[in-house]
Amino acid sequence: MKTNRDLSGIKRVVVKIGSSSITHKESGGADLIRIEKLVRELSDLRNRGFDVILVSSGAISVGINAAGIKDLYYDGNGDPEHPDEKLRIKQAAAAIGQARLMMIYQRIFAEYNQLTAQVLMTKRNVKNNLNRFNVTNTFEELLNLGAIPVVNENDSISTYEIKFGDNDTLSAIVASITKADLLILLSDIDGLYTNDPRKDPDAEFIPYIDKLTDEYDDFAKGSTGSSVGTGGMATKIQAAHIATSSGANMVIANAKNLDVIHEIINGENVGTWINANADKDFYLSDYFEDD
Repeated sequence: MKTNRDLSGIKRVVVKIGSSSITHKESGGADLIRIEKLVRELSDLRNRGFDVILVSSGAISVGINAAGIKDLYYDGNGDPEHPDEKLRIKQAAAAIGQARLMMIYQRIFAEYNQLTAQVLMTKRNVKNNLNRFNVTNTFEELLNLGAIPVVNENDSISTYEIKFGDNDTLSAIVASITKADLLILLSDIDGLYTNDPRKDPDAEFIPYIDKLTDEYDDFAKGSTGSSVGTGGMATKIQAAHIATSSGANMVIANAKNLDVIHEIINGENVGTWINANADKDFYLSDYFEDD
């Protein structure tokens, strides 16, 4: 099927992976086999000459598992037992889990002779013009050094007012400020559908979107993702608006088989491709204007 995917000129790639794709469902602990596969795919992209940035969730889940606080954090229905302590527990878990997750990434990337760096962000890093300028310079220098930045929201200090809300949005912002050519959102679904395929057997898969319209926004409304993550299809469409308006192509694909990363780069028709439509009137700071 011809979908007009144009991969010529793709140089800088941002890949986002969600919690459910790199942690074990049963325990919340790190899934080392899948993380190793992810690292191998990204290392190969780097060896092919691409600039690579990874936006990775998973810190809170890994931290809860490492600290043995799952029973404290959840009751039998999967809800916080102590809602007033939820944020405090999450922040502590994030601090523990982020260190552990980054240690895993550093160790496995090193096995493939790759230099990595940790970048933790909040909205304050991008809402303020000077802070955004400094973050942009940091990314540029890391990429110039050949490093693979590993990015996450700084959950250990984030509160409601300064949180991005999900790493779909964060990855699109990273794609925007780094002027990436391609954003790959890895999810637990094959791509965008006309309705939630988990609930509607007649939902139709959408392989290619030339330009986002209200019609696609409507398709994503009401969709929810995995119970482990925070991003449903609606957040992915929101991320697509940011990324494509900034000049980046975007693909929503299933993380079940991480070979999908090189399949996308090789031009195979996997996932939903959303074409870049750079908007000269789009300013990232406007996105946060009413927050």
